[in-house]
Amino acid sequence: MFPRLHSETRAPAFLRRRSALPIWADLAWRVGLILTLILLVLIVHWIERDGLRDELDGQISFIDVLYFTTVTVTTVGYGDIVPVSNVTRLFETFFVTPIRIFVWLIFLGTAYHFVFRNVWHRWRMARIQKTLEHHVIVAGYGTSGAEAVRELIARGIEPIRIVVIDQNERALALAEACGCNILQGDATRDQTLDDVRVARAETIIVSTGRDDTSILVTLTARHLAPKVPISVVVRATDNEVLARQAGADTVINPASFAGLLLAGSHQGPHVADYLADLAATGGRVQLRERLVTQEEIGKPLKDLATGIGVRLYRAGRTISYWDEEADTIFGGDTVIEIIPIPQ
Repeated sequence: MFPRLHSETRAPAFLRRRSALPIWADLAWRVGLILTLILLVLIVHWIERDGLRDELDGQISFIDVLYFTTVTVTTVGYGDIVPVSNVTRLFETFFVTPIRIFVWLIFLGTAYHFVFRNVWHRWRMARIQKTLEHHVIVAGYGTSGAEAVRELIARGIEPIRIVVIDQNERALALAEACGCNILQGDATRDQTLDDVRVARAETIIVSTGRDDTSILVTLTARHLAPKVPISVVVRATDNEVLARQAGADTVINPASFAGLLLAGSHQGPHVADYLADLAATGGRVQLRERLVTQEEIGKPLKDLATGIGVRLYRAGRTISYWDEEADTIFGGDTVIEIIPIPQ
């Protein structure tokens, strides 16, 4: 399980930038640096070759110096050529030894960067993918996406059941600190959504910050997961219809919701306060949507034991608590109720 994010222990953010070097150039400069260090040691060894002794023939040639340099820098050291003068030994101690350590660090760092890290990430992703089922996918970790994740966790959804997709590394770092699974990628692409097992998800929340991108993500998700509920945030009222046509089950317009709160406050502060109370987990009441239970079939909506029933959804129709059809609950109905939150 990933660590949760607490405000008092939040790590400071650092300015980061993706490397402009391609992989081949990154590898080339590492190799070039190693060769430069070896060349530098080779030059000094050649200049101070009188401080070396060959145990085989007693002569130090350029090939002997090249051989001694390579086996020394790579820490092999067969002992057939050894430093004998004080100057050469001091050079080996204070100059060659740090270079030897640095060269090995470059070797290890390169191996990790280009081999081990990629293998580890692929293995870890495959392991996580095997357990992904009935999870929540959040495409976009901006203001709305981050708030949705916090609210989901507050409502009892375990962070390991949440998968956040974004292209911004800093946003993903914040999502990971909350304990969520993260994937850096473009949620408009089939492969990205396939990687997070979109067809096995419980629900999909789309909040990319741009209406056109959110609608395209919705189209892609609906194509790959025809039966998974999709909720999408749009900023422009004109795009609400487009989002529904793209396959969204729920379309939320923050500006429209804010307008409802403002209009409600015209009659007094308590209406807006109650609406906000219903929408968040921090209040005293909460709206909940669920399927009716076997014990509730045949009873009126007003007699729910778990809360106050305010609406029924039956075969695509909306039934309010005052309608005659709400006097009898049928199997397969979906109920919207107001439930108390323990204080």
